[in-house]
Amino acid sequence: MGSGTLNDSGTPEFLLLGLWAPPSLRPLLWVSLLLAYLATVLGNGALVGLIALDRRLHRPMYRLLTHLALLDTAYVSTTLPQALAHMAMHHARLSLARCGAQMYVGISLGSCEAILLAAMALDRCLAVCKPLHYATLVTAPRCAALAGTSWTLGFVLSVPNAVAVLRLPFCPGRPAVDHFFCELPAVLRTACADTTANYRLVYGLGVPILLVPFALILASYTWILTAVCKLPSAGSRRKALSTCSSHLAVVGLFYGTVSAMYLRPRASTALPARHHKLVAVFYLVVTPVLNPVIYSLRNRDVHLAAQYALARLRGVCIGLY
Repeated sequence: MGSGTLNDSGTPEFLLLGLWAPPSLRPLLWVSLLLAYLATVLGNGALVGLIALDRRLHRPMYRLLTHLALLDTAYVSTTLPQALAHMAMHHARLSLARCGAQMYVGISLGSCEAILLAAMALDRCLAVCKPLHYATLVTAPRCAALAGTSWTLGFVLSVPNAVAVLRLPFCPGRPAVDHFFCELPAVLRTACADTTANYRLVYGLGVPILLVPFALILASYTWILTAVCKLPSAGSRRKALSTCSSHLAVVGLFYGTVSAMYLRPRASTALPARHHKLVAVFYLVVTPVLNPVIYSLRNRDVHLAAQYALARLRGVCIGLY
């Protein structure tokens, strides 16, 4: 994206090069991205709707899951609609302000998700290790406080990186940003200044944003495994672990891709841009589509809520006719 071209007002404009594909495959790529976006919005929206409408799902785990679904939907909506519009119009220029806003919101939502996943791990840990005290330890106000803290810290801790990047000089003649959205590392590669301090800031803030929550997740699951090993029967151990399997899968998808993008060594930025784009497509397109599927696939409560909602909808339709 960002080139050092200037618009009429004298402020930098960035040129997004987008996803590469042979001309014959570009319509297929556009349709695939559109379907992925619709699947993300509909899948996460359906999950949020079920949790809101079914009282059986008004529990801390599902309240936190609602926030995860909202984060995924917001994250995808900050990038994919713009990328689809650029592909359709063959016009991919963004002002510095729009690029900065997209970059900041994207970093913030990703940071929120990292912290929220740690809160969800704590919830699972208390459910497995302190089942008798779970209802008194994890109340609705405390659950709301955990979710609110995730949103607040995510947006606050992302300010320094966004501000530091926007203060860099972007001069004429620099390569355009070889990406389909204003992603932080891609924008840094277009600056005509030494970005060592920026990369240090990325790695430095990566500790509280990514590594501290990940350490809390590891500690929670260490405690969970210790408690599970003490259970008397294989059936009870299997049941306890099944409540955590969905969360573990989501954690693996999230950290596997985001850490590859933001915590990789700086030398790896010399890799071809298609590698960076492939990782971005995975965490930006594939993961948000899979998250509601992962949480719904083997979840009996969600299945029952969906069956009840479909039965009610069927009853309404029959009543109309």
